[in-house]
Amino acid sequence: MATPKDYIQAARLRTLPLSVSGIIVGSGLAATFDAFNGTIFLLAILTTIGFQVLSNFANDYGDGVKGTDNEERVGPKRAIQSGAITAKQMRKAMVITGALTLIIAVILIYVSFGKDDFLNLLIFLILGIASIVAAIKYTVGNSAYGYHGLGDVFVFLFFGLLSVLGSYYLYTKTLLPNIVVLPAIAIGCLSVAVLNLNNMRDQIPDKKANKNTLVVKLGSQKAKNYHFILILTAIICMVLFTIVNYSNVGQWLFLLAVIPLVSNTITVYKNIIHKDLDPELKKVALSTFLLAILFVIGLLI
Repeated sequence: MATPKDYIQAARLRTLPLSVSGIIVGSGLAATFDAFNGTIFLLAILTTIGFQVLSNFANDYGDGVKGTDNEERVGPKRAIQSGAITAKQMRKAMVITGALTLIIAVILIYVSFGKDDFLNLLIFLILGIASIVAAIKYTVGNSAYGYHGLGDVFVFLFFGLLSVLGSYYLYTKTLLPNIVVLPAIAIGCLSVAVLNLNNMRDQIPDKKANKNTLVVKLGSQKAKNYHFILILTAIICMVLFTIVNYSNVGQWLFLLAVIPLVSNTITVYKNIIHKDLDPELKKVALSTFLLAILFVIGLLI
């Protein structure tokens, strides 16, 4: 019998700081234009957490029923893999989580746009539904895109561009100035870097299970180069944004979060044993969250 603790563990709470980083950045950017709204912020955070938990449940379910999660898996044991939650129970959890998340998303959209802005209501409703579908289809089904090396693209789009620019738009109703795309790219690249680390760690069992992640397709050395490019691109985007919008020295606070990111690239470059990369996922995820917080503090000083 599955317990609440089993579902909490399956939700993988350690992934939540990374998932809300984009909302924090988008909200901070909006606050610089006096467009911040506490209700929108709370609903956006809850919606993003819902998407992340749904994605984690779906990942557990998809990899579990396909047999990808087996005794060779390096990371924390998954719920279906360990037998703590059955496949049927996990499907039910996915339905409930998806429904609750959609309800919160609809409330968020209504609070942001009201009942008369039909076009924006429709666009964001479609984006909300697309986010739910993307969360599920990462590993679930025969056409699961995570098994065909497309996970990186969807993480960049949904947890980078959509998270930052979407939340910014909810407040401001505009994507101007265009320079706000730079922090969105940065958060997207760092989110993909976490996924890349996950896939580097699981490269061998994924290959055996025919889960053709981008790492499996690229091979170890190219995956390391790709990881370096992701981290470097994120740092460059943040630096460029700060230079263009510079007003006080506090805006460079985010550079404190760059230190562990640089340390991470060195560790990845030297890595030989894939399972040793597991602690690096937490390092990059928390560094991204720290970067988002420090970036917003710098903007608002």
